[in-house]
Amino acid sequence: MSATDDGGDGMREQCEECSRETPHEVSVEILTESATPENAEYSREPYRVSECRVCGARTVLRMNNA
Repeated sequence: MSATDDGGDGMREQCEECSRETPHEVSVEILTESATPENAEYSREPYRVSECRVCGARTVLRMNNA
């Protein structure tokens, strides 16, 4: 679970690599899931991307589980 922090360093989340809550850069990216170019335009999905500012660990989570 994420939470905002009043300390000015932005979003803080639990980092599995650091084993504690650390500041993270969080964004939403549209990623292509198809490996073939013919279907690429139909296979784009939103993903939540979170990167730890301390150790650089990156977590990518698909937002649409249809």
